[in-house]
Amino acid sequence: MPKKILFVMTGVDYWTLADGTRHPTGFWAEEAVAPYEAFTGAGHTITVATPGGVVPTVDAGSLAPQVNGGEEGARQVAEGLAAMAELQRPVKLEDVVLDDYDAVFYPGGHGPMEDLAVDPVSGSLLTLALKSGKPLGVVCHAPAALLAAVEADGSNAFKGRRIAAFTNAEETQAGLADRAKWLLQDRLTDAGVEVQVGEPWLPHVVVDGNLVTGQNPASSGPLAVQLLEQMA
Repeated sequence: MPKKILFVMTGVDYWTLADGTRHPTGFWAEEAVAPYEAFTGAGHTITVATPGGVVPTVDAGSLAPQVNGGEEGARQVAEGLAAMAELQRPVKLEDVVLDDYDAVFYPGGHGPMEDLAVDPVSGSLLTLALKSGKPLGVVCHAPAALLAAVEADGSNAFKGRRIAAFTNAEETQAGLADRAKWLLQDRLTDAGVEVQVGEPWLPHVVVDGNLVTGQNPASSGPLAVQLLEQMA
């Protein structure tokens, strides 16, 4: 039975660093392409939603051969991205009704650190999705969006949940930790979310009920497999 999957994606093409400069970014290609191919390959349909319905921007760095295992991997990612027609016609996140979808997935990239981390609409959607029992996947930097999922009493809706997310070690090795306003692992931990840290850059997926999270780009494919199992 085909299912409808909502991809919630960043609507910005920059990440503001501690000194006020804008680091060019967006969403990370592999983290959208690998799950998209897994889901559509299984016969499911995808709807992309962004704040304001803006067409999402791919992080140019995520198309480079050195982050895709070489020229062939970069070519495959670029072709996969070109095949994602849904990216060109996103719906407004503000118009999304969770009941219309069977699962929700958040790809990463540094973009979510800028917009989804402080987006109350996204935060409410995440809170509803978690409580609904529907499969909810979030990968790499996209767990920044969890910071906006705040309950009426001010606590985080994901407090006490076990997740994977881009780590301080990975941000340091990527060369941006000392330039960031804040680090994702630290902020999630401060919010009471239990970040389970795997080896840098290797696939690491954590399943906590209907919540499936991945640490880095390499985790996006394995995360999609887990989501498909939950949807089945």
